[in-house]
Amino acid sequence: MDNTEKKQRQVVFWPGNKVVAEAAVAAGCRFFAGYPITPSSEIAHVMSKRLPEMGGKFIQMEDEIAAMGAIIGASLTGQRVMTATSGPGFSLKQENIGFASFIEAPCVIVNVMRGGPSTGLPTALGQADVMQARWGTHGDRPVIALTPSYLDELYNEVIRAFNLAEMLRMPVFLLIDEVLGHLSERVEIPDPSEYELVERPRPTVSPEEYYPYDSSQGDVPPMADYFTGYRWHTTGLNHDKTGFPTTDPVICQAEEERMERKVSGNLELIEKYEEYMTEDAEIGVVAFGTTARAALVAVADARKKGIKAGLLRPVTLWPFPEKPTRRLGQRIKAMIVPEANLGQMIYEVERVAGCNGPVVGVNKIGGVPIYPGEILTRIEEFA
Repeated sequence: MDNTEKKQRQVVFWPGNKVVAEAAVAAGCRFFAGYPITPSSEIAHVMSKRLPEMGGKFIQMEDEIAAMGAIIGASLTGQRVMTATSGPGFSLKQENIGFASFIEAPCVIVNVMRGGPSTGLPTALGQADVMQARWGTHGDRPVIALTPSYLDELYNEVIRAFNLAEMLRMPVFLLIDEVLGHLSERVEIPDPSEYELVERPRPTVSPEEYYPYDSSQGDVPPMADYFTGYRWHTTGLNHDKTGFPTTDPVICQAEEERMERKVSGNLELIEKYEEYMTEDAEIGVVAFGTTARAALVAVADARKKGIKAGLLRPVTLWPFPEKPTRRLGQRIKAMIVPEANLGQMIYEVERVAGCNGPVVGVNKIGGVPIYPGEILTRIEEFA
């Protein structure tokens, strides 16, 4: 669409959690189940008002485990679904997240990260759920986690999360933090004509011919909606194409490899990142979420001092953007990784960057943001 065709955008001043809720409604979400937990509770509050207006359903469950189970059930009926929580609730959801992954039920899980572990700092910033998002469940399963830094971007990434979940038949995580959840800033709401809502693949055969995990239909088999005449079995056990349990090692391996290919075979579709002044950078900075906002300022300030710094900002944190990280790492003399934890993403950077120089962190866990000056000080150490 060129500028002459572009429709007038609505301009609002919303906090991040409201942006998440409104974007979810725009993305077609019509079922939300959750349990209040700071700092994500405003998402549930907005959804409790908006979904009934749209003919959808909101339900507050007795705990986070039940909330995850509820959205799985609603997903099986064909609904676009979401839940929202924070660190302790994210921990409780993990077993059902593994179940959703294994039965290949599309759903979006928002984690507004806070300080931890345990109850930690309920009202303060944290970015320490990075590895939990990747490895939180037992067993192998594919993972997609999106980590926007700005509210305009957050709106679009919520829509993208729903599209990826539906397209690939899998849970998708949206990892934001307390700062982005409660920050208010100007947001341009895109007109619905500016984005596409992708539907999950659905069967074209009769109910008698349908198999829910039929790999002959591709890595993402069509998914029939419950209560539409298609009857199919779901189980957390390893299963064959019928959905019923199997212990055949050949089938078990082939099916789990197929699920992994849903991500590994679609990296161009899934991966998203931003580079700022990396073309001639001698010192690289890798940061995500609101910490990347401070890193951007630090890199700009370093450039004013004649220091050739550059920023790589993953928007898709999982799968980790290995190629751009390696490109940057192989031509710089040091890599700085600021994150609001004691060091999690830094290990992925070390693993893939191939940097000849040091890879060092800037880490804070006291519930306050990492400031640009703290990142700049670290940059100057290697200038």
